[in-house]
Amino acid sequence: MNVPRALTIAGSAARGGAGIQADLKTFQEFDVFGVSAVTAIVARHPKTEQRVFPQSLEAIEAQLVTIEEDIGMDTMKTGMLFTKEIISFVANWISQTDVKSVVVDPVMIGKMGSALLKEDAMEAMRSELLPLATIITPNMPEASYLLNNMELHTVDDLKEAAKRLRSLGPKYVLVKGGRLDGPAVDVLYDGEQFDLLEAPRIDTIHTNGAGCTYSAAIAAGLAKGQEVRDAVREAKKFITAGIRHSLTFKQGVGPLYHAAYEKYGEIDCIVTTEKSVEPVM
Repeated sequence: MNVPRALTIAGSAARGGAGIQADLKTFQEFDVFGVSAVTAIVARHPKTEQRVFPQSLEAIEAQLVTIEEDIGMDTMKTGMLFTKEIISFVANWISQTDVKSVVVDPVMIGKMGSALLKEDAMEAMRSELLPLATIITPNMPEASYLLNNMELHTVDDLKEAAKRLRSLGPKYVLVKGGRLDGPAVDVLYDGEQFDLLEAPRIDTIHTNGAGCTYSAAIAAGLAKGQEVRDAVREAKKFITAGIRHSLTFKQGVGPLYHAAYEKYGEIDCIVTTEKSVEPVM
């Protein structure tokens, strides 16, 4: 028996709601076999207050070689890479594989406030990793940082950001509008048209791992052979259901519920398509 396989290269989140934990839960919900390469461990040490524990390039390489040689993959996604050295290493490794599609989630800041990308890593992200992506999935702050602090307040701003981000090399750009006022509108852009994906805004702070899960759901759809637009639309429904039924634990921002889509059913997502003018270069 053979099943679609998806790789996540990301940080391990001890709280269980984000990072590779969220990715693997998402892959399982989509009936995709998930494998992972851990780039860092995210947890708060009670004495030193250190929150990020990067893994060595040797350890990351060992994981990737094992996965490639023993398992293989139909698609892959990146999450927290943290340093420019890790970004450069992963980008070089991706460029030498025959993986069919690459989802890049440019993780920068965690819901619990941890800095998940070093400041000097931004240029490596822009110049080395983004051009390899089938699709990138920044939220509004991430899109702003990638575009030198461009201000984003409206859906039109998100469309302009998507154009500029696509000029960096990815085939598709999904700018997530979770911080907009009103409905949750995400903008998908392929260089020719925009798809505006609108879902009801859920009134909750408990969205830990939402970005990781969204990108993992897209990766799972691509692993199963879906077109990018179809994978994004299903992922939007999946993430909205998970947020609607999000969980609360002892303290901090709680995670979304990964089983909600299957257990409670999907939430409608309205998709509007608009033709684009010439992209910004």
